[in-house]
Amino acid sequence: MSKIPITLRGAELLRTELHRLKTVDRPNVITAIAEARAQGDITENAEYEAARERQGFIEGRIIELEAKLSNAQIIDPSLLDDDDRVVFGCTVELVDVSNNETVTYQIVGEDEADLKLAKISYSSPIAKALIGKSSGDVAEVRTPGGVKEFEIVDVRYV
Repeated sequence: MSKIPITLRGAELLRTELHRLKTVDRPNVITAIAEARAQGDITENAEYEAARERQGFIEGRIIELEAKLSNAQIIDPSLLDDDDRVVFGCTVELVDVSNNETVTYQIVGEDEADLKLAKISYSSPIAKALIGKSSGDVAEVRTPGGVKEFEIVDVRYV
């Protein structure tokens, strides 16, 4: 399986979630299953069924996180210096050419992407249009509303 890029912070968030699932959520659901079993007949016990369903979700998520972390290529943006070029992990400040609005995004892995936090996936159309370009360049992004142009104002590796 090929390596999947993720920032140092993104990997830490996945590790934190994995640790919580293993040390808090898994023991809690095991306790809930034991308590539901103690109530007697489990064939019509909704609490037992809900706890077993929750256990299945937790175990599946643990497997998913372990696989993602084992296939992760962890990139620390602060160690990058790519001569002002847009690369994975960098933070880029853009100006929308059509309305002069300034936006700032960090290009991150798919699991880390959150538009509310100004983090976009490296596989998003805007990131694909930006990667490889430098400050002063204009990137054309195809959107459902048509082509938008963004001028790259600043590239930071933080």
